[in-house]
Amino acid sequence: MLLIDLLRSVLDQAPIAVVITDALVERPGPTILYANDAFGRLVGRATCDVIGLTPRFMQGSETRRTVLDQFAAALRAGERFHGFLTNYRADGSRYVAEIDCRPLIDASGRVVNFIAFEREVVRRRGRPAASGTGRFEPVAVSHDVLTNFLPRINLFKS
Repeated sequence: MLLIDLLRSVLDQAPIAVVITDALVERPGPTILYANDAFGRLVGRATCDVIGLTPRFMQGSETRRTVLDQFAAALRAGERFHGFLTNYRADGSRYVAEIDCRPLIDASGRVVNFIAFEREVVRRRGRPAASGTGRFEPVAVSHDVLTNFLPRINLFKS
């Protein structure tokens, strides 16, 4: 069983948006190989319509270039990216996504794919924490055990 097939069997019903891409960071990549239904709902498209696209289709005028550059640098280095991006749905509506993207590695230690967990967030009211963390809160909160389990499984590069 291929790794992506194993992940698909676990992630199809996940309440958090999940997308898996190939490992090509430079344009035209990366290419979406898998997306669950939660991802389709988040971006306002059928999952079958996003397969083969680059995640760049969600970017728009308010997507910050500095964050995109940090994201790309982390992927090029084979490292985890965790951050917030302003993205756009198919209907043009804007949303802020919290993205946790991690490399998937093969037995030889080579990055073969990236997996991203995404959820919509809203800006918290009041003064943000000095560290910059806590600026956003999820639109919906999941109590699904999968959300807490995934970071602990040993598929991700540290």
